[in-house]
Parts: sequence; C-alpha cells; structure tokens
Amino acid sequence: MLADGFLFTDHYQLTMAQLYFHMGLHERRSQFDYFFRAYPNYGTHQAGYAISAGLGPLLDWMADTRVGRAEVAALRALQTSTGQPEFRSDFVEWLADCGSFGAVSLWAVPEGRVVHPNTPLAVVEAPLAIAQILETPLLNQLNFASLIATKASRVVEAASGGSVLEFGMRRAPAWGANTASRASLIGGAEASSNVGVSLDLGYPSRGTHAHSMVQVFMAVAGGELEAFRAYADLYPDDTTLLVDTVDTLESGVPNAIRVFEELRSKGHEPKGIRLDSGDLAHLSVRSARMLNVAGFEDVRIVLSSQLDELTIWQIRNQILEEAARYDVDPGRVLSRLVYGVGARMVTSEGDSSFDGVYKTVAVEDDAGDWQPAIKISDSPAKVQNPGRKRLWRIYDRRGVATADLVSLNGEQVTTPVNLIHPTQPGVSRILTEPEVSRIEPLLVHVLDNGKRSADLGGIEQARARRSADLQQLDPGVRRLVNPHTYHVSLTPQLSELKASMVRSFRSSIPS
Repeated sequence: MLADGFLFTDHYQLTMAQLYFHMGLHERRSQFDYFFRAYPNYGTHQAGYAISAGLGPLLDWMADTRVGRAEVAALRALQTSTGQPEFRSDFVEWLADCGSFGAVSLWAVPEGRVVHPNTPLAVVEAPLAIAQILETPLLNQLNFASLIATKASRVVEAASGGSVLEFGMRRAPAWGANTASRASLIGGAEASSNVGVSLDLGYPSRGTHAHSMVQVFMAVAGGELEAFRAYADLYPDDTTLLVDTVDTLESGVPNAIRVFEELRSKGHEPKGIRLDSGDLAHLSVRSARMLNVAGFEDVRIVLSSQLDELTIWQIRNQILEEAARYDVDPGRVLSRLVYGVGARMVTSEGDSSFDGVYKTVAVEDDAGDWQPAIKISDSPAKVQNPGRKRLWRIYDRRGVATADLVSLNGEQVTTPVNLIHPTQPGVSRILTEPEVSRIEPLLVHVLDNGKRSADLGGIEQARARRSADLQQLDPGVRRLVNPHTYHVSLTPQLSELKASMVRSFRSSIPS
C-alpha cells in the first residue's frame, strides 16, 4: 500500500524535496534534530520527565522502505491546480533511483531512557531532500510512542510495585494500538491484552473474560455461577473471574469463592477476581476480606475501568484509610492488586499529542564545511539550538541526574562544568569536580549510511534503561503533580553561537 511506504509523509515534504532538487541542493549533506519542547500536561497534573520510545519500529521501517513503481506512478499522476504535473519527470526519476534511506546516518537516545525538553533525542544526517522527506514518518513514530511510554511510566509509578496490564486496544487509535501496546511495555507495563504485538515481542498476552460471557450464561445456560464454573473448568490453572456483572459483593464474589473451593478440591489454585465498576477501593477491601475468610488470602484482585495514574494513586490512598474498618491489613490488600489500564493510557488522556519537532540545525556549504542553521521566534522558548551537537547527562555526588547538557559536536565536557540557561544566557551555574560523580554521553550512533551500527536490544533492555534512569532521577521530578523542574543547560560555546546567530539575523532585518 502507498500509505505504508515511502509516501507515508506529508505533501509539503515532497514539494520541498523537489525544490531542493531544482536548486541543486538535494544531495547536500544536512543535519536535522528531533526534540520536544514541553512535557505532557494533563491539565490537573503534569509530567516531570518523558520516556523515549519508537526508535526500533522507525529503524525497521526505514530499512524496508524505498520508492517503487507504484510510488513513481502515483507521483507522476499528481497535478497542480492548473492541471500541470506537480512533480517533474527528472525529480521523479531521481527518486526512483535514490528514494530510500540508505544514505541516512542517525544518532539517537535509546528507547526507554528518561528524556527532557529541548535536547536532541535523534539526530539525522542525510542528503537534504531525503532528510526532509523523513521528517513526517520520524515524528509519527517517535512522538506517539514516547507519549504513550511516558503515560505508562507514570501509571506504573503510581502503582508502586503493583502489576500494570495494558488493556487499551479496543479504544486505541486504529493500528496505533500496536504502537501503544509496545510503548506501554517500554513504559513498564507487565503485559498487554494485544495478542499480536505480545507474540511479536515475545511476551505472553494477558486477559480474563468479559461481562458478555456471564450475560450469555444468564440468558441461556444457568446463570453467573455456571459461567464461572465453565470458565474454571476450561482454564483451571488460570482462573480469574469478573465478578461485577450482577452484584459484586452479594453475588459475584460469593460465586467466585464457591468455584475457587471447587477448583482447590481438584488440586488447582485460582488466580484472581476482577472488579470493573463501582468504588474500586471499597470493593477491593470488602472482596479481600471475603476471600481471606474463605482461605484465599493470595488470590489477586484485578482492577479495571477508566484507570490512570491519579485514579490508581487515589485508590491506594483510600485503601490505606479504609481497610482497618473491615479488619483487613491494607498492605496485604495493596500487594495483591493488579491494574488493568486501558483507554486513558493508550490515548494519553489529558494530553493526546507529544510536542516533538524536527528542525534543520546544519547544512554543508560548497566547500564541504558545516554551517549552523537556526529558527528564530518571538518566543524565546522556541528559538532552537543551532549547529551539530551532542547531549550529556550530569550526575551529582549522590549519583542522581542533576542536568542534561547540550554541547557543540567537538566539545569534550569535563569538570568543572559550566551550565548556561538555554533561554536566559545570564543565568548559569558551575559544577566543580566534587559535585559531579559522572558525565554520560546520551546519543548513540545507531545508523551509519543506512546500516545498523549499534545493537540496543529489545523491549527488556528498554525497560531496564527506564528503570535505571528513574532510580537516578530525583523523587521530586518523578512526582505525579507539580513535579520539580529538571534542568537542561547549554555549554558556553553553544550558548554564544546561539546568541550570536540571533543577533546577526535580527540586525539584518530592515528597520
């Protein structure tokens, strides 16, 4: 399909590419940075960090994609508003010969890492026309995946060690469900209900059953108890029963306990119950007490229904307050909870898009020297950092990440480290050697002229990177509401380059 291949891009990328071809600039080496301007803001709460995701699928797509006969025919058929061919034959012929990503080199922050605004997370070096066409698919892959990985990480943080399952496929944006499921796993979800993606990634898919199964038995096959018995008979070692179709405490849990007792008498142990409606905290406490009395103290309680990080946080706090009223240990209740999180995670409810952009930062001149490029804006926060750059993470004496530092490409960052505010050059601080435990380069050379140049591993490695980065992140930055500000800084050399370019371009504007 045309929609899956090289033409998976915006129209204006192709018109710009043709302009570069017309001007003889199309083969000139260029560098573009991918970065995001602000963390997701969910309205009542905000993220204090983000999680990088989407790089693996992007690299796979780039490796498999090139212009073919169908693309050539489609481009030749496009017309301008006056009926003329929109794309000239010589440009289309060039694309037919060179329309692939085999000349692209890419440096990127690996998936799973904690990342921050206005830092280069992916750096593309390629012939100008190809780098331009790559903008849209790169943003499409990295933005959505990072958005969902960030949301999932916050949900997992709120669960405080409890298992999180991704249940959102049915409400995800069409085939974006696959991206969302993969990104949720990177963000720390234990498993997904999405069978295909789970199998592709080597994870067991997870799920229980729906209300519809119980409804069928209520209509024609004996009722809720018989539905539970039938399910347990078929899956005796994996029985988790949805108990809120009729009445959770008066029917569902008692019937589940009866079936659990029958299972145990046959040598099997039940897995759990699922609560999908009502006051989930209260029902968790009451259900836990009933299960405890019946001798099923270790049966899990799976919660679902419009969960997100704040809802989970509230549920956990309510259980801590309410459990004692029913003579139940709140810690034991919390330890057996599993959170099935759906729509609010896979759509990143509250902020449904990631503020990632892709900007030109350098272009080779006629002599083969790199010339920095910049976008200037009336808003200081939107004035980009020009030139070919590197990204570093500075750890303080405790081993906690204290700042991300953007430098020019040739700089070596050592102590003392001079940190310049990215939009207020007069604001700075210096970290001396006793204050710094480690300086880590974050960008990895992952693609060298179209060939993989680093093995970053799979989902497990990405998950491990996320876990390690969060352990080295200040708790205030990880806070769900009103997080502390993590500092992103520039080196003095980059700060001066940026300021001098702004001065130069603004002074050239006629008064």
